[in-house]
Amino acid sequence: MDKELEFPDGLIVKAPNPNAPSFVKASISIKVAELGVWLRGKQKAGEEWVNLDVKEAKSGKWYASVSTFKPKEKEAPTPASKRARVSDIESDVPF
Repeated sequence: MDKELEFPDGLIVKAPNPNAPSFVKASISIKVAELGVWLRGKQKAGEEWVNLDVKEAKSGKWYASVSTFKPKEKEAPTPASKRARVSDIESDVPF
């Protein structure tokens, strides 16, 4: 579990209205001025993207928090000398 959750200012997530169609998964309210200030702070910190996770608390209340997921770094490409050559592969293919 996250050690410390970060919540975006000016953004509220709620469960969809009970009368909403089944394709509505959440209701999100945005206070433009507050969210704008929060996002500009992220931009000044050098972040290009902010990813949010919509979650449901044990109490049933929905909320959004900043995602802390970091993908693994990609492995360096294999040098051409170590790659299998087409001629090596073709020699194993029965005709």
